Amino acid sequence: MKSYYVYILKCNDGSYYTGVTSNLEKRILGHNSGTFDGYTSTRLPVELVYSNELQDMNEAI
Repeated sequence: MKSYYVYILKCNDGSYYTGVTSNLEKRILGHNSGTFDGYTSTRLPVELVYSNELQDMNEAI
């Protein structure tokens, strides 16, 4: 069964970002590399402060 992760990142400016992914490690690397345009790309680096693994994507969302 596939896992989904809800996660919270702390941005360099002290703000927080919340997301959902099926590959947490890859997603965090993507955020820190600036691959994802948007909120976190202008607030690097980001630090993972919370994650929770769930089996249902709707629950993760």
